Amino acid sequence: MGPTLVVAVHGTRDVRGTEVAYALVERVAGCVGVPVRVAFADVRDPDVGAVAGAVAGPVVVVPAFLSSGYHVRVDIPAQLARAGRADAVVTEALGADRRLVAGAASRLVEAGWRRGDAVVLAAAGSSDAGALAEVEGVAGRLGRLLGVPVRVAYAATASPRVGEVVAAARAAGHARVAVASWLLAPGLFHTRVVESGADVVAAPLGAARGVVEAVVERYRHAVSAFLV
Repeated sequence: MGPTLVVAVHGTRDVRGTEVAYALVERVAGCVGVPVRVAFADVRDPDVGAVAGAVAGPVVVVPAFLSSGYHVRVDIPAQLARAGRADAVVTEALGADRRLVAGAASRLVEAGWRRGDAVVLAAAGSSDAGALAEVEGVAGRLGRLLGVPVRVAYAATASPRVGEVVAAARAAGHARVAVASWLLAPGLFHTRVVESGADVVAAPLGAARGVVEAVVERYRHAVSAFLV
C-alpha cells in the first residue's frame, strides 16, 4: 500500500462546502486504493498537521487549491512542521490544470451563459502576486475555450472585486454579465459572487471528475518520487 493521501482544502463554515470536501475525498479514495484523509488549511479543524501527525508512515499532501497562495506556500508547511511531519511530501496545488479550466467553462454553460454575454472569472483572491498571475493565466485559457475576452475579479483580498467588474461590464454596454467560478466549493466567497449582480453565476467546481483526476495525478506523481 502506498503513502496516505491527505487532501488539504481551505475550510469553510458553510456545511455545503464541507460536504464538497468529503465528497472529493471519497471519490479520490475510489481511485487510489490507499487511505485518504481530508484536512483544512484554515477556518475548520483538523488542520493539515493534525491529520498528518496522526498517520503512521509516509504522507503525501495534495493542496486542493486553485492557486498557490499563502495557504499553500506558508500555512500548510508550517502546520506540518508544528506536528513533526515536515517529512510529508507536499505536491503542487491544483492550479490552472486544463481539466479544471474546462470544468469552469462547463459550469458556466450549465448556468446559462450564452454568446454575447460579458464573462468574468471570479476567484477567491490572494495577497500573493504569483497566485494572482495564475488566475490571470486561467482567464486567458478560459477565454480561448469560450472564444471571448474574460475579465478577472476577486471575492476577497485582491482587487478588483466581483461586483465592481460586473458593474463595469454593464457600463461598457453589455446587456448581460456571466460569472465563471474559479472556486472549489460553496462558502463565503461564492456567496459574494452570487450577490455581485451578475445575470449568470456558475457553480463552484466541486468534486467534479476533473478535480478528482487532478488530485489523483498529483498524488501518483509524488508516489513515483518515493520509488526513485
